[in-house]
Parts: sequence; C-alpha cells; structure tokens
Amino acid sequence: MYGTIFDGITSKTQIIKINGIAMLLTIASKLVRIIDSFTEMLGKMISWLTLLMVLLTFTIVVLRYGFNLGWISMQESVLYFHGIVFMLGAAYTLKHDGHVRVDIFYQKFSLIQKAWVNLIGGLVLLMPVCVFIFFISINYVLAAWQIMERSSEAGGLPLVYLNKTLILTLAVTMVFQGLAEVLRNLLVILSANKPTMNEVQ
Repeated sequence: MYGTIFDGITSKTQIIKINGIAMLLTIASKLVRIIDSFTEMLGKMISWLTLLMVLLTFTIVVLRYGFNLGWISMQESVLYFHGIVFMLGAAYTLKHDGHVRVDIFYQKFSLIQKAWVNLIGGLVLLMPVCVFIFFISINYVLAAWQIMERSSEAGGLPLVYLNKTLILTLAVTMVFQGLAEVLRNLLVILSANKPTMNEVQ
C-alpha cells in the first residue's frame, strides 16, 4: 500500500526494511480507522442527547412558568446531559476538526505543512494535556466514588460521582482520538502526494 513511497530502492536489506515500514504504516492506518469508527459512533449517539436536552429544557420552562411546577432533579438532569454532550463529544469534534483553531497562517499552508502542524500540536500539546488532566483528576473522581457523592440540593440527583467521572472519560477519549490524528498526519507526511492517503481521511 505504501511501498511506492520507496520506489527506486532495490537492495535486499533495503527491501526488507521497506517491507517492515510498510507493514507498520498499514497497521497505523487500520488503527486510525478503528479509533475513527468508535469516535464516530460515540459522537452520533451523544448527538441525540442534545435533542433530549432541548426538549427537557422546554418542558422545565413550561412546567415552571405555565403550571408553577418544578423539580430539582429534572433541572439537574439538564446539567448532566450538558456535561455528557461536551465531555464525550470532544473527541468527535476533534475528529472533524471542529475545535477552535488560531489559523492566521494555517489556512494558507499546504497539506503537508498542515500535517506537520497537526502532528507537532498533537504530540506536544494535545496528548500531554489530556494525560495531565487524567492523572490530576483521578483522586478527585475516586473521592466522589468513595462517598457516592450526591447533589447538595434537596431532591437533587444522587449521581454526582458519575458526573465527575466524565472528566476521566474526556481525557481517555481525547487521548485515543489524538493518537488517531497523530498517526493520520504522520501517514500524510510519509505518503505525500500519494492518492492512497484518501483511505485514512
């Protein structure tokens, strides 16, 4: 698949090395597809929560101002859905390049230049920050699980520990999708101007 990158190299040692590299690139390509598929599935599932969140908010407003009724648990559930959408939807947004980007120069870059920026950004910024968030949050989340933390409001949801766990899931899903982005851009760089790279887009 990627052997054409090394056209013109014919020695036995070089061919063996090329085959090894080609195999690694093929594995990387498959890994990108697997992670992308999971992220895509998760993102589409989470997207339905936005509709549920809107309907629930509408119901709360109608009950509150139309019938003078309201429940703390119902109001808190909107916050839970909001957290789920943003925390678990972050990786999906990354996959579709939907996060805010300072692209004064980036938008004018060539495909290879963009790949280098994305590769370095993923390795130097994205991945370390996500790993840091995960480890800095472990004790915070575990403490919530140890006491099965509940809402401080009377009648609130007794699921605060689950809500806080979203911090860890954010970090994990972002690390996996970040890995996919790093590998994708590495493949773009190594297969510059090769049409086969469409398979990992």
